[in-house]
Amino acid sequence: MRVTTKLSLIAITVLTLSACQKEPQVDIPALDTDQAKQAYSLGVSAGRYLESTVQEYDKIAVELNSDLILQGVKDGLAGTSSVSDDEIQQLLATLDEQYRAKQAEMAAAESEAVITAGKSYLEQNATKEGVMVTESGLQYEVLVAADGPKPAETDIVKVHYTGTLTDGTKFDSSYDRDAPAEFPLNRVIPGWTEGVQLMNVGSKFKFTIPSELAYGERDMGVITPHSVLVFEVELLEIVAGE
Repeated sequence: MRVTTKLSLIAITVLTLSACQKEPQVDIPALDTDQAKQAYSLGVSAGRYLESTVQEYDKIAVELNSDLILQGVKDGLAGTSSVSDDEIQQLLATLDEQYRAKQAEMAAAESEAVITAGKSYLEQNATKEGVMVTESGLQYEVLVAADGPKPAETDIVKVHYTGTLTDGTKFDSSYDRDAPAEFPLNRVIPGWTEGVQLMNVGSKFKFTIPSELAYGERDMGVITPHSVLVFEVELLEIVAGE
Protein backbone atom coordinates (compact mmCIF):
# COMPACT_ATOMS: atom_id res chain seq x y z
CA MET A 1 0.00 0.00 0.00
CA ARG A 2 1.31 3.47 -0.84
CA VAL A 3 2.16 5.83 1.98
CA THR A 4 -0.43 8.41 0.89
CA THR A 5 -3.12 5.78 1.21
CA LYS A 6 -1.87 4.83 4.65
CA LEU A 7 -2.06 8.39 5.91
CA SER A 8 -5.40 9.31 4.40
CA LEU A 9 -7.19 6.14 5.50
CA ILE A 10 -5.84 6.06 9.01
CA ALA A 11 -6.10 9.78 9.63
CA ILE A 12 -9.81 9.61 8.99
CA THR A 13 -10.50 6.50 11.02
CA VAL A 14 -8.28 5.78 13.94
CA LEU A 15 -6.41 8.57 15.63
CA THR A 16 -9.56 9.56 17.48
CA LEU A 17 -8.36 7.03 20.07
CA SER A 18 -5.32 9.20 20.72
CA ALA A 19 -7.30 12.41 20.28
CA CYS A 20 -9.63 11.39 23.07
CA GLN A 21 -6.70 11.51 25.45
CA LYS A 22 -6.53 15.28 24.97
CA GLU A 23 -10.26 15.75 25.59
CA PRO A 24 -12.20 15.55 28.88
CA GLN A 25 -12.61 11.95 29.98
CA VAL A 26 -15.78 10.34 28.65
CA ASP A 27 -17.42 7.00 29.33
CA ILE A 28 -16.11 4.35 26.95
CA PRO A 29 -18.64 1.68 25.92
CA ALA A 30 -18.00 -1.70 27.43
CA LEU A 31 -16.47 -4.40 25.23
CA ASP A 32 -19.36 -6.72 25.96
CA THR A 33 -20.46 -7.60 22.42
CA ASP A 34 -18.68 -8.87 19.32
CA GLN A 35 -19.59 -5.67 17.48
CA ALA A 36 -18.04 -3.53 20.24
CA LYS A 37 -14.89 -5.65 20.19
CA GLN A 38 -14.75 -5.44 16.39
CA ALA A 39 -14.93 -1.65 16.50
CA TYR A 40 -12.25 -1.50 19.15
CA SER A 41 -10.04 -3.97 17.28
CA LEU A 42 -10.32 -1.89 14.12
CA GLY A 43 -9.12 1.13 16.04
CA VAL A 44 -6.20 -0.66 17.66
CA SER A 45 -5.11 -2.25 14.37
CA ALA A 46 -5.25 0.99 12.43
CA GLY A 47 -3.60 2.91 15.26
CA ARG A 48 -0.64 0.56 15.23
CA TYR A 49 -0.53 0.84 11.45
CA LEU A 50 -0.32 4.63 11.68
CA GLU A 51 2.33 4.46 14.37
CA SER A 52 4.53 2.28 12.17
CA THR A 53 4.01 4.67 9.24
CA VAL A 54 5.09 7.69 11.28
CA GLN A 55 8.13 5.74 12.48
CA GLU A 56 9.07 5.02 8.88
CA TYR A 57 9.02 8.77 8.16
CA ASP A 58 11.16 9.36 11.24
CA LYS A 59 13.80 7.01 9.84
CA ILE A 60 14.24 9.23 6.80
CA ALA A 61 14.17 12.47 8.83
CA VAL A 62 10.68 13.55 7.77
CA GLU A 63 9.04 14.75 10.97
CA LEU A 64 5.25 14.76 11.20
CA ASN A 65 3.79 16.84 14.04
CA SER A 66 1.52 14.56 16.06
CA ASP A 67 -0.60 17.47 17.36
CA LEU A 68 -1.39 18.50 13.78
CA ILE A 69 -2.18 14.91 12.81
CA LEU A 70 -4.63 14.70 15.72
CA GLN A 71 -6.19 18.02 14.82
CA GLY A 72 -6.64 16.84 11.27
CA VAL A 73 -8.40 13.71 12.51
CA LYS A 74 -10.81 15.71 14.62
CA ASP A 75 -11.51 18.14 11.77
CA GLY A 76 -12.06 15.26 9.38
CA LEU A 77 -14.54 13.60 11.73
CA ALA A 78 -16.29 16.92 12.20
CA GLY A 79 -16.58 17.43 8.45
CA THR A 80 -14.36 20.50 8.46
CA SER A 81 -10.87 21.22 7.16
CA SER A 82 -8.45 24.14 7.04
CA VAL A 83 -7.33 23.08 3.55
CA SER A 84 -9.32 22.01 0.52
CA ASP A 85 -9.73 18.40 -0.57
CA ASP A 86 -7.70 19.09 -3.72
CA GLU A 87 -4.91 20.57 -1.64
CA ILE A 88 -4.97 17.58 0.71
CA GLN A 89 -4.52 15.22 -2.21
CA GLN A 90 -1.65 17.31 -3.59
CA LEU A 91 0.07 17.60 -0.23
CA LEU A 92 -0.12 13.88 0.43
CA ALA A 93 1.13 13.14 -3.08
CA THR A 94 4.10 15.44 -2.48
CA LEU A 95 4.76 13.76 0.85
CA ASP A 96 4.74 10.39 -0.87
CA GLU A 97 7.21 11.65 -3.49
CA GLN A 98 9.52 12.95 -0.77
CA TYR A 99 9.36 9.62 1.01
CA ARG A 100 10.17 7.61 -2.11
CA ALA A 101 12.98 9.97 -3.13
CA LYS A 102 14.57 9.77 0.33
CA GLN A 103 14.21 5.99 0.32
CA ALA A 104 15.97 5.80 -3.04
CA GLU A 105 18.74 8.08 -1.78
CA MET A 106 19.26 5.97 1.34
CA ALA A 107 19.17 2.72 -0.66
CA ALA A 108 21.80 4.06 -3.06
CA ALA A 109 24.06 5.08 -0.15
CA GLU A 110 23.59 1.69 1.49
CA SER A 111 24.37 -0.14 -1.75
CA GLU A 112 27.54 1.90 -2.22
CA ALA A 113 28.64 1.05 1.31
CA VAL A 114 28.01 -2.67 0.72
CA ILE A 115 29.90 -2.57 -2.59
CA THR A 116 32.87 -0.83 -0.98
CA ALA A 117 32.93 -3.25 1.96
CA GLY A 118 32.65 -6.25 -0.37
CA LYS A 119 35.50 -5.03 -2.56
CA SER A 120 37.70 -4.53 0.48
CA TYR A 121 36.85 -8.00 1.80
CA LEU A 122 37.69 -9.64 -1.52
CA GLU A 123 40.99 -7.78 -1.79
CA GLN A 124 42.04 -8.84 1.70
CA ASN A 125 40.84 -12.42 1.31
CA ALA A 126 42.77 -12.82 -1.95
CA THR A 127 46.04 -12.24 -0.09
CA LYS A 128 45.48 -15.13 2.34
CA GLU A 129 47.62 -18.22 2.00
CA GLY A 130 45.96 -20.95 -0.05
CA VAL A 131 43.33 -18.70 -1.66
CA MET A 132 43.18 -18.90 -5.45
CA VAL A 133 41.42 -16.39 -7.70
CA THR A 134 39.94 -17.32 -11.07
CA GLU A 135 39.71 -15.06 -14.09
CA SER A 136 36.06 -14.25 -13.25
CA GLY A 137 37.02 -13.10 -9.74
CA LEU A 138 35.80 -16.21 -7.91
CA GLN A 139 38.00 -17.01 -4.92
CA TYR A 140 38.45 -20.55 -3.63
CA GLU A 141 40.45 -22.50 -1.10
CA VAL A 142 40.87 -26.27 -0.94
CA LEU A 143 39.96 -27.41 2.58
CA VAL A 144 39.97 -31.14 1.86
CA ALA A 145 41.59 -32.54 -1.27
CA ALA A 146 40.35 -35.68 -3.06
CA ASP A 147 41.03 -37.69 -6.22
CA GLY A 148 37.46 -38.30 -7.41
CA PRO A 149 36.08 -37.15 -10.77
CA LYS A 150 35.12 -33.56 -11.47
CA PRO A 151 31.58 -32.65 -12.59
CA ALA A 152 30.69 -30.96 -15.84
CA GLU A 153 28.43 -27.93 -16.04
CA THR A 154 25.47 -30.06 -17.15
CA ASP A 155 25.84 -32.66 -14.40
CA ILE A 156 23.55 -33.08 -11.42
CA VAL A 157 25.55 -32.99 -8.21
CA LYS A 158 24.93 -33.79 -4.55
CA VAL A 159 26.60 -31.53 -2.01
CA HIS A 160 26.67 -30.50 1.61
CA TYR A 161 27.25 -26.80 2.19
CA THR A 162 27.07 -23.85 4.54
CA GLY A 163 26.51 -20.30 3.29
CA THR A 164 27.41 -17.16 5.23
CA LEU A 165 27.79 -13.44 4.73
CA THR A 166 31.22 -11.88 5.13
CA ASP A 167 30.41 -11.02 8.76
CA GLY A 168 29.79 -14.68 9.52
CA THR A 169 25.98 -14.53 9.48
CA LYS A 170 24.74 -17.95 8.34
CA PHE A 171 21.86 -17.82 5.87
CA ASP A 172 21.68 -21.44 4.72
CA SER A 173 23.09 -24.85 5.57
CA SER A 174 22.32 -28.34 4.31
CA TYR A 175 24.16 -29.65 7.36
CA ASP A 176 21.60 -28.01 9.64
CA ARG A 177 18.82 -29.73 7.70
CA ASP A 178 20.76 -33.02 7.75
CA ALA A 179 19.91 -33.35 4.07
CA PRO A 180 22.41 -32.90 1.21
CA ALA A 181 21.32 -30.68 -1.67
CA GLU A 182 20.99 -32.07 -5.18
CA PHE A 183 20.74 -29.85 -8.27
CA PRO A 184 21.81 -29.38 -11.90
CA LEU A 185 25.08 -27.45 -11.76
CA ASN A 186 24.03 -25.08 -14.54
CA ARG A 187 20.94 -23.90 -12.64
CA VAL A 188 22.56 -22.22 -9.65
CA ILE A 189 24.38 -18.92 -9.19
CA PRO A 190 27.39 -18.49 -11.52
CA GLY A 191 29.88 -18.70 -8.65
CA TRP A 192 28.59 -22.18 -7.81
CA THR A 193 28.47 -23.31 -11.43
CA GLU A 194 32.10 -22.32 -11.93
CA GLY A 195 33.39 -23.30 -8.52
CA VAL A 196 31.96 -26.79 -8.12
CA GLN A 197 33.42 -27.77 -11.50
CA LEU A 198 36.85 -27.23 -9.91
CA MET A 199 36.10 -29.83 -7.24
CA ASN A 200 36.80 -33.54 -7.18
CA VAL A 201 34.18 -35.80 -5.63
CA GLY A 202 35.07 -36.15 -1.95
CA SER A 203 36.75 -32.76 -1.72
CA LYS A 204 35.69 -29.72 0.30
CA PHE A 205 36.25 -26.16 -0.87
CA LYS A 206 35.67 -22.71 0.53
CA PHE A 207 34.32 -20.25 -2.03
CA THR A 208 34.24 -16.47 -1.65
CA ILE A 209 31.88 -15.27 -4.33
CA PRO A 210 31.71 -11.66 -5.60
CA SER A 211 28.19 -10.29 -5.81
CA GLU A 212 28.18 -10.30 -9.61
CA LEU A 213 28.70 -14.08 -9.48
CA ALA A 214 26.02 -14.43 -6.79
CA TYR A 215 22.75 -12.46 -6.60
CA GLY A 216 24.00 -9.05 -7.76
CA GLU A 217 21.46 -6.30 -7.21
CA ARG A 218 18.69 -8.68 -6.14
CA ASP A 219 17.40 -8.45 -2.59
CA MET A 220 17.22 -11.96 -1.13
CA GLY A 221 16.19 -11.03 2.38
CA VAL A 222 19.16 -11.56 4.68
CA ILE A 223 21.30 -11.48 1.54
CA THR A 224 21.14 -7.79 0.68
CA PRO A 225 21.93 -6.42 -2.80
CA HIS A 226 25.61 -6.54 -3.80
CA SER A 227 26.52 -8.98 -1.02
CA VAL A 228 29.70 -11.02 -1.23
CA LEU A 229 28.91 -14.61 -0.18
CA VAL A 230 31.06 -17.27 1.46
CA PHE A 231 30.32 -20.98 1.03
CA GLU A 232 31.97 -24.11 2.33
CA VAL A 233 31.00 -26.89 -0.06
CA GLU A 234 31.55 -30.63 0.14
CA LEU A 235 31.05 -32.47 -3.15
CA LEU A 236 29.51 -35.82 -2.26
CA GLU A 237 28.52 -37.26 -5.59
CA ILE A 238 27.97 -36.69 -9.30
CA VAL A 239 24.44 -38.04 -9.54
CA ALA A 240 24.04 -38.01 -13.32
CA GLY A 241 24.41 -35.99 -16.47
CA GLU A 242 21.38 -33.73 -16.95
